[in-house]
Parts: sequence; structure tokens; C-alpha cells
Amino acid sequence: MKDKFPLLLGGRHLETSDILKVINPFNGDLSTTVCRAGIKEAEAAIEAAHNARDKTAKMPSHAKADILQNISNRIISQKEELAKAITLECGKPVTDSRAEVERAALTFRIASEEAARLGGEFIPLDRNKFSEGRWGITRRFPAGTVFGITPFNFPLNLVSHKIAPAIAAGNTIILKPASKTPATALMLGDIIMDAGLPENCLSVIPCSNEVAEKIIADERIKVLSFTGSATVGWRLKQTANQKKVILELGGNAGVIIDKACDIEYAAERCVTGAFSYAGQVCISVQRIYVHEKIYERFQELFIQKVKTLKLGDPIEDSTNIGPMIDLENISRVEAWVNEAKEKGAKVLTGGKREGNFYEPTVLMDTTPEMKVSCMEVFAPVVTLAKIKDFNEGIQAVNNSQYGLQAGVFTDSIKHAFTAFEGIEAGGVIINDVPTYRVDHMPYGGVKMSGFGREGIKYAIEEMTEIRLMAVNLR
Repeated sequence: MKDKFPLLLGGRHLETSDILKVINPFNGDLSTTVCRAGIKEAEAAIEAAHNARDKTAKMPSHAKADILQNISNRIISQKEELAKAITLECGKPVTDSRAEVERAALTFRIASEEAARLGGEFIPLDRNKFSEGRWGITRRFPAGTVFGITPFNFPLNLVSHKIAPAIAAGNTIILKPASKTPATALMLGDIIMDAGLPENCLSVIPCSNEVAEKIIADERIKVLSFTGSATVGWRLKQTANQKKVILELGGNAGVIIDKACDIEYAAERCVTGAFSYAGQVCISVQRIYVHEKIYERFQELFIQKVKTLKLGDPIEDSTNIGPMIDLENISRVEAWVNEAKEKGAKVLTGGKREGNFYEPTVLMDTTPEMKVSCMEVFAPVVTLAKIKDFNEGIQAVNNSQYGLQAGVFTDSIKHAFTAFEGIEAGGVIINDVPTYRVDHMPYGGVKMSGFGREGIKYAIEEMTEIRLMAVNLR
């Protein structure tokens, strides 16, 4: 990774005097520096995008599809470079970083396919005599300039989920990457421009929250796509008055382990779902509800597997769990776990910090009002609880202000559909963890977890407007 990254403003590099240091969470070393945008640069990015909106709106499907496929190919060709950058910026184990690069490439490939098939409907309007001989034709039109804001935990693929559907829809886009992980997004920006996207159609501008809010309020911005905390997201929605808004926010995902299921598989998947990237995933497994008849066996298997996880340098292939993003979040998690212990929770394993790491932690005897249960812990911490029957598990999962995704392990097709109908979440994952996501499925939450849906096809719909032409053939 190079020592300094300029802004990408309208597809062109620009250096500023406001320099942001990017710190490696593992050892505290300086990974790189990036230039930050101020009000002047933000205004230039908005103006560039606004002036280019007709160019992108009129771009033929084949041209958009070709550009998006070129981006996908170039991401794969730079896989190791991008994976290393992700790991140095956010402390993600490099094996997971490689998987993220592959997902980002797939995200752009899916967008290429969707750009080529974007269409509408041909609707008969002759439901009454007056409308005989009349037909309706619908078509999706770009909504206008998109402003995307992304978090630190997936600095490549979540950026891709803003940019790829925007290009496919025919929109220009300005992206604000997370302040802790801006370099990967800037590297992607260069890849995109080298792949043939016209100038002025894309800006990647690290900036302060104050500058970002001024961008959101600008009337030339037509779509806000935000991924981050619920508190910030819902406040920004109020700022984005009369704009289309997509919010992908937090969660505290629950899992139900039914009495009839593959217990060993469930335990293995729950370990992966709870502790991948040190639990810093919005659909990370946080609450596990196990039928009392199999609770002891599940707990035994689960703890055994947790204790095999290796903490270490994330750049090494053998590392399972890397550092948390910063000391502030480690201190927060430490306080939440200590609060739970003081109120009667029992630590089955972990429960301590080690420098920049927090041990994989499993708690039992927690109560719903404890922060580790009712809030988004966003850390390698999971709670275990017994349930008497399946319906109690559904009620427990629903006892949350969040509703992003939930997991259910069961051999009963009836229970699978009962969960689908009864769990208040944007996604119900049967026989896998809520952490499961593939990049073309509809993804988003209810309650405090969000508004609208991502997943390329669904994000394109959010970033476009349907227009009807009614034709009188008489």
C-alpha cells in the first residue's frame, strides 16, 4: 500500500492539506495517509456529479455492463494487493480479506448482469370501456446523484454495494468511506476509473461528518445510501428530506437451536457466525437460544470449538481472530461484559481483553435488559440461553429493538415456516446462521435495523424511479 492517497474527485486525483492517518489496529503502526475533503472539495464533487448525470442516465445497457464486468475482472487481478490493504486498515484476518475481495468482484459481476436486463412492464389498461385500446409501459429511470456512506468492517464489499448498483442504474455517485478504512475505497475508485467509467461520474472523498451532512442536505443529492449505526442512520434520514433513502443499520442477531437438528453443524456454524472478524459484523451471532433438551450437549460442543480459535497477527493465514478496530470499542465491550457479570451473568469462556484483542467470549444466565443482550455488541461476545419450546425461541428473538437477520436450526419444515412467518427480521436463515449473506439476495432490516433493501437488483430499484407511459392506440 502506498504512503499517501489523494482524493478521487470526479474521477481525478486531488491532494489537500487535511491529512488523515490510517492506523493498523493490530500494532498501532501507521498504515498510510489519505487526503480529506473539506467544504470546497465536497461542493466540487457534487457539481461534477450533477453535471454528469445526463451522461450516465443515457449510457446504454451494454456500456454499463461492460464497465462493471471490467471492474470485476480488475478486482480479481489485484486480489492480493486489495486483501493486504483491507487487513492493514481494519485488522481483518487476511483469509477473510481475500474472501471479501472475491465477494466484491462478484458484486460488480452481478451488477453487470442486472444492468443488461434492467427493464419494465407492458400493462393492459383496458379494465373499463373508457380505456379500450390503451396500454401502459413502465421503465426505470435513474433517480439522480447517490451519496453513499460506508462503515469500516467491509471496506471493499460494502463500498461495492453502493457503487455497483448506482452505476448499473445510471446514476452518478459520491462515496464517503469510513475514516478508519478509506484507502481500500480509494484503491477501488482507481480500479473503477481505469475500467472505463467516464469522468465526473464517481468521487471517493474521505471527509468529516460535518462535511458529509452538508452533502446530504444539498438538493442536488437525490439518494442517500447509508450503512452504519442505527443512531446515526435514523438521524441522517431526517436530514435527507425528500430524498430516497436506504439505511442498512445495526442488529443483535438471534439464533434458535431446535431440539431436532444437526447439533454439531449448528455449533460449528454458530462459532463462525459469532466470531468471524471478531464479531464486528452487523449480522454477527449475538444471542443463541437452545432447546433445553439439547442445551448441555450444544454448550459442550460450542465451547470446545470456541477454544480452538487462534488470536494473532491478521496478516498470517493461520489467524482466526484479529484485533478489534480500536481501543475505544475494546473498552466499551469490556464495560458491557463486566456489567453483565455484576448482574449475574456467568462467563463460560473468554471475558478478558488482551491488548488490542478481546477474547472470544461466551456468556450464560444473561437477561434481556443487559447491554450484551439488548444492544449491538459488535464484538466477539455471544450469549447462550435455554428455551422450553420453539415458540419461546421466536419470542426471545423478537424481544429486541433490532430486526436484521435471524438464524434457525431445525429438522422440522413446520418450524421453518413458523419462524419465517413469526420472526420480525428482514431475513430468516434456515439451517444456518444469520451471518449468512450472498450478494444478490435482498438484504436489509426492520425496526431499528434499517429501511429499504440492498442486494444489487433491489438496490437498483431503490436508486431508480418508475415512470409510466400510457398509450392510446386509437
